[in-house]
Amino acid sequence: MATDLTSRLAGRLAALRAERNLTLDGLAEASGVSRAALSRIENAEVSPTAEQIGRLCAAYGISLARLMVRIEDGFPALVARDDQPVLRDKDSGLIRRIVSASGPALAGEVVECKLDPEVTVLSPAPEVPGQEHHLLVLSGKLRVELEETPYDLNAGDTLRYRPTGPVRLSTRKAKAAKYLLFRVSA
Repeated sequence: MATDLTSRLAGRLAALRAERNLTLDGLAEASGVSRAALSRIENAEVSPTAEQIGRLCAAYGISLARLMVRIEDGFPALVARDDQPVLRDKDSGLIRRIVSASGPALAGEVVECKLDPEVTVLSPAPEVPGQEHHLLVLSGKLRVELEETPYDLNAGDTLRYRPTGPVRLSTRKAKAAKYLLFRVSA
């Protein structure tokens, strides 16, 4: 049985596809998510993985936080921690909490992320190419590779960038990482 969030996300994803006059086959080709998986996601038969959502956001040219705010009702000034959407990718161990989603009158968003030890997550294409990013490591150590250029970050370090290609995040043995990702749209 689908949760309320899964149902709202399914409806929003189906609406985005319809707004862009895309078929399931066309979206599958653009996103790299299979036609069958797209159908099951849009019918709220399954909850999409973080990787699938990332691929769909990239295909639509929107950020994850923008997608999530579009499924929420209204625009609250205060977003209590218990009301912040959390996405968990069972395969990679990546947990993303949409701390402060962008909205119609806001250009920025904040996502709190946790990555388990000895994990690598690859985003083959940015959700929004060229969008301003500020990644602040709160704890642990995180390697970020931007188009094959590696950056090793420790707690307190910030990496500022505008992704236009692949982004790879990885953690070391026995050491998880927690970080904040600030994204600013033009």
